[in-house]
Amino acid sequence: MKVISYQWSAVSKNLLLTSLLILSFVITNFAQTGKSAIARQAELVTEFDVNGLKVLVKRRQHAPTVAAGLFIRGGARNINDKNAGIENMMLEVATEGSKDFPREGLRKELSRTGSSVGSASSSDYSVFSLASTRKNFDRSWDIFTDLILNPTFTDSDVEQARERIITGLREQETDNDNYLQILQDRIIYSNHPYLNDVRGTIETVGKFTAKDVREYHQKVIQTSRLLLVVVGDIDPNELQKRITATLGKLPRGEYKEEPFPALDFSKATLDITSRTLPTNYIQGVFNAPSLNNSDYSAMRVAVAILQGLVYSEVRDKRQLSYLPNAELGSSSANTANIYVTAVDANQAVSVMLDQINLLKNKQINKEVISGVAEHFLTTYYLGQETNAAQAAELAKYELIGGGWRNAFDFLNKIRQVTPEQVQAVSDKYMKNIRFVVVGNPAAIDKRIFLSN
Repeated sequence: MKVISYQWSAVSKNLLLTSLLILSFVITNFAQTGKSAIARQAELVTEFDVNGLKVLVKRRQHAPTVAAGLFIRGGARNINDKNAGIENMMLEVATEGSKDFPREGLRKELSRTGSSVGSASSSDYSVFSLASTRKNFDRSWDIFTDLILNPTFTDSDVEQARERIITGLREQETDNDNYLQILQDRIIYSNHPYLNDVRGTIETVGKFTAKDVREYHQKVIQTSRLLLVVVGDIDPNELQKRITATLGKLPRGEYKEEPFPALDFSKATLDITSRTLPTNYIQGVFNAPSLNNSDYSAMRVAVAILQGLVYSEVRDKRQLSYLPNAELGSSSANTANIYVTAVDANQAVSVMLDQINLLKNKQINKEVISGVAEHFLTTYYLGQETNAAQAAELAKYELIGGGWRNAFDFLNKIRQVTPEQVQAVSDKYMKNIRFVVVGNPAAIDKRIFLSN
């Protein structure tokens, strides 16, 4: 088997060198102590259960802030085409006021304590979040839990949330990249729960009433559906008492999570939407292992290398596109993709497919994997600086990554990836690519796009 060493672009080289410099100065001597340092991070996490509510508390002593998130399991599995967006709206309206903290009083109290509440929804789960100073955490916790337990869901709050959401939905198709993503989702997620957009549609969001939101809240705010994650200088034992007196009183319910079905990548496809544009927007999607799959680490390395290759070959060497890319997702039903905007779409895509074939047919040097692993190490630490980021990471691995402890094993698994594994996952997953194009149909050679 021939082994090759890839030529990185100048930008990629600079990025890697910069990363390594940051690594040297910010994470001193990690190469010798990294494993134990990560293990110590895991030891800071306390896990317990309150009436079916699973709780993770990561104590960061002397941290001046606290982040908390109450996560709702299910994501797109909780909705259908008739009520798509109801969970997202319920959470957004819940941030507006509660029994003990009506709208105006809530705003004043959040301002006084330097706290904030928010919400977010994804295809796999949703979250109601809190950010607070440690000094004011006790009061912020009272606000957070009352908004969850006793939201008012007034007609005026529902109307304001509806206007915000519908404005966002109307604007998303005016951006070509967003429109490309919408078209891709419709095609890739056909006959799959992910097809039901958790943000909803203009039609569904336009019909929701305060009664609908109130009833949905009663349905899903049950401990068997929930996960609470708190990160900060918080005593787990004291927090457990607070949870028992508040969220622990919620009904338990009988929620049982079912796995998402597999996506269909049985053959290559090409869907073109005609738009008069100065360039063509192109995304090719292929199957990928999920976070809890043993192939994920090798696939993460493979896609990172592919990202460097397409940047070098498409932009640096041929100037066919400003920012070609390759990305790996982190969903339960996972995908990866290659993306490019180009006037010469055929040449750009042909070059990108050549890089995929290179990964399939030739092994990379171990040194390249080591470089990728060190870059991941740097970006990991930089990305985990805040309590909110650490809470999100713990939740992601607990909910869809096989358990929160895997969040601390990720870097070790990346280091253990071999050239043979990178080649194997490239061959296994980077095929039957499903392309979506927004632009000029006459500029697209179907034979090229369907060749992989």
